[in-house]
Amino acid sequence: MGDIVGAALVSHVPPLVLPLETRLEMNGGADFSIVDGLHRMRSECLDRLRPDTIVVFDTHWFTTFEHVVTAHQRRAGRFTSDELPRGNPAMPFDLPGDPELAHAIAAVAADRDDTFVHACDDPHLGIHYPTVYLTPFLQRDEAWMSVGVCQTATFDDFLLFGRVLAEAVERVDRRVVLVASGGLSHRFWPLREIRRHEGAGLEHIISPEARAADERVIALLEAGDHATVLAEYPEFRRYSPEGFFAHYLMMVGALGGPACDVRGVRYSDYESAAGTGQVHLWFECATAA
Repeated sequence: MGDIVGAALVSHVPPLVLPLETRLEMNGGADFSIVDGLHRMRSECLDRLRPDTIVVFDTHWFTTFEHVVTAHQRRAGRFTSDELPRGNPAMPFDLPGDPELAHAIAAVAADRDDTFVHACDDPHLGIHYPTVYLTPFLQRDEAWMSVGVCQTATFDDFLLFGRVLAEAVERVDRRVVLVASGGLSHRFWPLREIRRHEGAGLEHIISPEARAADERVIALLEAGDHATVLAEYPEFRRYSPEGFFAHYLMMVGALGGPACDVRGVRYSDYESAAGTGQVHLWFECATAA
């Protein structure tokens, strides 16, 4: 019987994989705290828990007719972002997969009439940087799966997918860590202004209102008050959380939804990335022992 042993809400923004000298130039001589934060999350959390599989909720991978999970034995190659191709072109990646877990998720969904999951092992299926840009920091020898964001899904659909995932994990003998890869408020500065707002300082967040909304969500997550985060979701949507905040919704759905009271431990400062709100939070599960 498998267990979800930990979960994380993490930033995946391009500065992570830029050279140090470029990051320092962008940020007034200081590094972005999200860089060291991912290294610490690996050494303090993942190395201790030794998960068999890491499941990434990828906010750049949008699907339409169903939830899609990767079911490959391995995904490998080189990645250039079509959004920012000069960022880290031809970045190598090599990710062993977990087809058994992927097909278990699809099987759980197939027994229901209110959700739809496709486990896809097409060798030509694309990969996105919310998965790839985490690998230099978090990857060791575990299996990795990616989960898309279904753009036709609702709030309830995302929570339900999390429950389906949790049931599938129970059916297989796996120690699983969930990684919700995406930001908080997610509005960029206009093109003619954006280069003046590349630093991590909170003065670069797109608006005071977005900053306040982000800081409230972070405080609630640190308190383990997921019920209030979920209750206030319609209000937070006003600030365009990345990927509809589906990465968090699927993660917390797997952890119990409104009943989840796991406190978030911050692994970075709250920072800006071109106007968007970013943070790393770790959630230790009771089954982690």
